[in-house]
Amino acid sequence: MAGNRRFYVVWEGREPGVYDSWEECEAQVNGYPGAKYKSFSSQADAVAAFRGDGRQELEIFKAIGSYRRDIVNYAAFPEIRLDAIAVDGACAKNPGPMEYRGVAVATGEEIFHIGPLEGGTNNIGEYLALIHAAALFAKRGDHSTPIYSDSRTALAWLRRGHSNTTVKPTAENARVIDLLRRADNWLAHNRVINPVLKWNTELWGEIPADFGRK
Repeated sequence: MAGNRRFYVVWEGREPGVYDSWEECEAQVNGYPGAKYKSFSSQADAVAAFRGDGRQELEIFKAIGSYRRDIVNYAAFPEIRLDAIAVDGACAKNPGPMEYRGVAVATGEEIFHIGPLEGGTNNIGEYLALIHAAALFAKRGDHSTPIYSDSRTALAWLRRGHSNTTVKPTAENARVIDLLRRADNWLAHNRVINPVLKWNTELWGEIPADFGRK
């Protein structure tokens, strides 16, 4: 429907600009380190934001761009599985622009990174990160690599077998809701074989995949 049409501003991506479809925008930002973009309901608003360098919109991503994790010697904690992947999610508001990622514990290498996407929450991002990691390992035939999460809610949703968010579907959060439904569907038809472990933040500090928004 015409009333649901969205326009996308890419401030930092392969080709910054204004795009009139998610597919074109996604091609510019998917897998691009530090990508910054936002959707708008009108072309005029999108063009105005892009011409103004998106200063107000980019403010919500300030913590992401400036944050750098301290180097931690996880080998000093013999109980930590260094062969594991750590996952985490973050959201600038609640709901708001949400992203999630998976990081190799031993090296800090980013294995996957999705977002920011409009209309998500921390809990949704952390749950999607867990399912993304599990599905990725299943696709690779890797059933032994552990997955760390520090989210009690995401782990509870995983045990339940589906998400339990109160966020209602809207035109703005359509991409997030679609990912959530796909994650629930995957979990309904697949068994998570990889060990899923709780990251002990109190003893080990922030999880390696942390975005630093606390």
